[in-house]
Amino acid sequence: MMNITWLRTFCTLIEVGHFTRTAERLYMTQSGVSQHIRKLESQLDVDLLIRQGKQFSLTDAGEELYREAGDILQRLANLEQRIGDDPAYAGIVRLMSPGSVGLKLYPQLLTLQQQYPQLVIDYRFAPNSDIERALANHDIDIGFMTEISDDEGISCQSIAQEALILVTLVMTHEPSWETLIALGFIDHPDGTHHASMLLSANYREFQHINDFKKKGFSNQIGLILEPVSRGLGFTVLPAHAVAAYPNPELISSHRLPVPVSETLYLAVRRQQALPNRMQTVINEIKKWL
Repeated sequence: MMNITWLRTFCTLIEVGHFTRTAERLYMTQSGVSQHIRKLESQLDVDLLIRQGKQFSLTDAGEELYREAGDILQRLANLEQRIGDDPAYAGIVRLMSPGSVGLKLYPQLLTLQQQYPQLVIDYRFAPNSDIERALANHDIDIGFMTEISDDEGISCQSIAQEALILVTLVMTHEPSWETLIALGFIDHPDGTHHASMLLSANYREFQHINDFKKKGFSNQIGLILEPVSRGLGFTVLPAHAVAAYPNPELISSHRLPVPVSETLYLAVRRQQALPNRMQTVINEIKKWL
């Protein structure tokens, strides 16, 4: 394989036309330039220069090599620039999170993309298990999880706390145990987990979510509060999901005497070197949370 350093020296010599000035441009000695040319000729087993004292001219082989080498070196320079280019506000960033924090982050990320149109946001909503799998399979760059991953290849860092909120129809002022029993429960994919965390800390009567009659279910984070707003039951949701509901006048959000929060973890592949664009997104998200 042709030595690129020797080839660069050869092309520079032809452009400059003088061994001493070539050495100055390349921060080499004149003997070093001569040595590169001799090594290149030896590698190719052909004479490239006709030497005439301190002057030289090109052989036919030298002419052909110079014509071809310019394009090769330019393409290599372009490749080096592309590979080495690590812009902070350009390129695609693939993220995945549970729905509640997604309702908080996605609009903010779109605003960031509007500021920097070359930054492309690819955002997916998913449960923890899917986020863990997507990271392991290199399907996403950044994950946000509410549990620490068991995968030793994934690093999790605590970055925020999100309160769990009991939500009822707006007319419900005092969410007593009897009131909740009468209302029944509107379930969602994390409903059992969230309700068990919050209700067990605040109601001594609580034993299991099955204490309540199940009055509905939705796996769409933006629609879970629709049946609640119609008086069909109560639910427990993270605060960002409650804050994103478009009709807050129809619901009552109850912060109970014993606050309970979920921890949000930033999850990335442990051996991943984060490009600048991903670090930009992470830094912005930490500000928003």
